[in-house]
Formats: sequence, structure tokens, C-alpha cells
Amino acid sequence: MPTPTPMPVPAAEPAPGPVAEVTAFMARYEQAANRRVVEDLAPLIAPDATYWFSDGSHQGRGEILAAIARTFATISDEVYEITALEWVVVSARHAVCRYRFSWTGQVEGRPRSGRGRGTSVLTRHGGTWQIQHEHLSP
Repeated sequence: MPTPTPMPVPAAEPAPGPVAEVTAFMARYEQAANRRVVEDLAPLIAPDATYWFSDGSHQGRGEILAAIARTFATISDEVYEITALEWVVVSARHAVCRYRFSWTGQVEGRPRSGRGRGTSVLTRHGGTWQIQHEHLSP
């Protein structure tokens, strides 16, 4: 009698509730970025967060918000979009996602655009999700 071939075991997927919750958080983050009001982004970023952008690394909420403010000042009429959002890990206190991002806007009066890949690490602080780490690359 032939030996049965083992069947791959599918990876356990998190319950829909937590995935929906962190997906909604990322939508709020995208919406806040498109309002272009730095103060709207502040509560969504952990105080000790680290962001890696193509123009450099930024540590701490204040430094990150200053970098975002510089981007807002450089790119007018910007529209930022997150697509192809995939959750790598979702638990009660941590979540990790990867996604595609794109932006369009005006730089020095000329139409410009860009796109790339992103990874975000979210942590729950006092019942609220915040971005602990973000890495954006071309």
C-alpha cells in the first residue's frame, strides 16, 4: 500500500474582528494623511515610533511629524493611497501589514507622482492602535 502524501496544513487566520479593526485603522491613517493636518496624524503614531522613508529615518513622534510636515509643504494637492493591504500578523496587541502606496500632487507647480511598498507595525496602546514602525521604499 503506498504511503499517503501529507496534506499541507493551512495557516491559521486571525478572526475577522481583529483584521477588520486594524484594516479600519489603516483607512483612518490614509484619510488623516489626505487631510494634510499633522495634528490629525499625531494620535495614530506611537510616541516612540520609528519611520524609515526614502529620504531618511525618523525616531519619535515629534521628529516623524516634522518630516511629514516637510512633505506636506513640498507637495501640494497631494493624494496618498494605500492599496493591496495584506496582514502578515494580527494579534490582540500587535499587527504587521505590507501594502503598496502611491501619491500624486504638485511639486514646484509641476505634476508629480510616486509609488512604492510599505510595511507597518501596529501596537495597541491603552486600547488604541498606533503605528510603531513604518518603512516606505520605492
